[in-house]
Amino acid sequence: MEENLNMLEMTQDDGQAHGKIEIAPEVIEVIAGIAASEVDGVAQMRGNFATGVVERLGKKNHGKGIRVELAEDGIKVDVYCLMKFGVSIPTVAQKVQDNIRQALLNMTALEVEEVNIHIVGVTFDSPKQGQDQEYENQ
Repeated sequence: MEENLNMLEMTQDDGQAHGKIEIAPEVIEVIAGIAASEVDGVAQMRGNFATGVVERLGKKNHGKGIRVELAEDGIKVDVYCLMKFGVSIPTVAQKVQDNIRQALLNMTALEVEEVNIHIVGVTFDSPKQGQDQEYENQ
């Protein structure tokens, strides 16, 4: 694996280097997680047991459900999410890919080789408590 895949070098117009900027993979995870969560139709991002415990303690994990791989051929982002019932999964997945690519390009100037979307479930809107009682009375 090449070391400078997550490195950006800033230069002036006259060619002088200011130094290097290193972007940690965790930063890419957070940016991608927020960008994916912003898309309508995405119910939530999938995390593991540890992220669930941390969120219950009050700390929000924006990188939940995102895996970043820095490979020789570029940056690969895997997104694990749950969709809302009734949405067009291919359309929402395409919007998530586009939103992540655009957010990473705007914020880090990094081009992403792949954005893979993994749909791990579908969530249903739970009926409101008032509706439950109406069904019971009928």
